[in-house]
Amino acid sequence: MGRFSTPLAVEFATVGLEGVDADARLLDVGCGPGMLTLELVKRRGPEAVSAADPEPAFVDATEELCPGVDVRVAEAEHLPFADGEFGATLAQLVVHFMSDPVRGVTQMGRVTAPGGRVSACVWDHAGDGGPLSTFWRVARRLDDGVRGEAGLSGAAPGQLVDIFRRAGLADVTQTVVECTVSFPDFADWWDPFLLGVGPAGRYVATLGRGEVARLEQALRDELGDGGFTVTARAWTAVGTPA
Repeated sequence: MGRFSTPLAVEFATVGLEGVDADARLLDVGCGPGMLTLELVKRRGPEAVSAADPEPAFVDATEELCPGVDVRVAEAEHLPFADGEFGATLAQLVVHFMSDPVRGVTQMGRVTAPGGRVSACVWDHAGDGGPLSTFWRVARRLDDGVRGEAGLSGAAPGQLVDIFRRAGLADVTQTVVECTVSFPDFADWWDPFLLGVGPAGRYVATLGRGEVARLEQALRDELGDGGFTVTARAWTAVGTPA
């Protein structure tokens, strides 16, 4: 869910910038609409930050949100930057969408300077710790054919670390970051699923009207009608170019 991206960016940027020189250039890989890019700009200024995303609409959104940032249309697997150009390269909720995660992380390492920091994070979908874990748990209870997001690359403990090591990075470590989002009522949480966006929204779009109503009621029974909070957990891997 998009509203988790901003609080996650705060936690992830802290991990990704730890020990990075104050004058280092930073790269946000797979920037999406720019939530992590904006957090990096707040900490280091637009002149220090670059970003890339394969979707032109996201590039436009990031440019509008973060004036002065160098934002380019590019896949993680083909980053249009020079070797060792950045002191830190970060990818928030991107590795599991890469067509080739090892190649994408290898590219992140290539554009990071020796001694620099390469970081990525992915929701803990496999451990029932993602922001949509309740949705998928209830959906699976009603429909045995639901796959959910647990099988995505990096979603289980140790997977991001393995990808980083296969990409040739050194001193790879794994940490966990968490963020919490409040919802004033059930409708505020549920209504975005009806837009057909993302894996959960696309799943809802495949259901008939009666099935949607059944899923909605089951989720309402689980979460209640009043306000509630959701705490989501993400795996984070950090490494340095070998």
